[in-house]
Amino acid sequence: MKIKKEIVVINPGQSFKLFKPNLRNNFYWHYHPEYELVYVEASNGIRHVGQHISSYVDSDLILIGQNIPHLNFDYGIKTKYKQIVVQLKENFLGDAFNETPEFEAIQRLFEKSYRGLSFTGKTKAVVAEKLKHMQTFNYFDQLLCLLQIFQILANSKEVTALNEQDTSIKLFLNDKIRMGAIYKYIHANYNERPDVNKVAASVHLSTAAFCRYFKKQTNITFTDFVNQYRITQAKTLLLQDKSVSETCYEVGFESLSYFNKLFKKIIGENPSAFKNRYVK
Repeated sequence: MKIKKEIVVINPGQSFKLFKPNLRNNFYWHYHPEYELVYVEASNGIRHVGQHISSYVDSDLILIGQNIPHLNFDYGIKTKYKQIVVQLKENFLGDAFNETPEFEAIQRLFEKSYRGLSFTGKTKAVVAEKLKHMQTFNYFDQLLCLLQIFQILANSKEVTALNEQDTSIKLFLNDKIRMGAIYKYIHANYNERPDVNKVAASVHLSTAAFCRYFKKQTNITFTDFVNQYRITQAKTLLLQDKSVSETCYEVGFESLSYFNKLFKKIIGENPSAFKNRYVK
């Protein structure tokens, strides 16, 4: 479960790869020198790009730069979902980006993608429809559609950079810690009381060294990460029409008032409002 380098194989006759991966039962913490555009529709999922960890609801649209470590966006999803991924090399159009003024905005988009870019609102909706229809086109029309998508993204204001700095693989090459082991432990124990001492021992670090490492790698503390994971699982239970109190105790919180407060802090609304918005 160490970080893996993905070898991207592009089909003959194409300059990029368009596919629909299904990896929800696998922890795939990986990187590759290709740019990647990911669109996923799911009731709830985890977003881990570089040092950024958060969750998404309904859908997610992310552009990931070269060699940025990231987790598969369908990891751990329990409900039905759809995913579309585009991968392309830096020179997928040869020297066109450097020599064609019309591509200047797209070139700037790629230059910013090292931070991981999340798109929302109308931008996400329009691009999602294009990606869905794009799969039915011939290779040439797929390329034209992809350029339209990148132009839309390049001019969008509905975008958030997930990382404050470069988190490409050069910062992770000496990483001896298995993030997969950490996720596996938390997933198995989030509804109880995850013991930082045990997870530290599992990756062969002292507790103090592990806490420093985890904060450096993810930009949040181990406790904050566990709470985010619990809230992510709580959203899934609420979407399955569990009551707020049932959900609170099932994901390991002992205080309903604290659960409500933390849920609102992370998600931006209380559990009841979240459930009422999605469960009719």
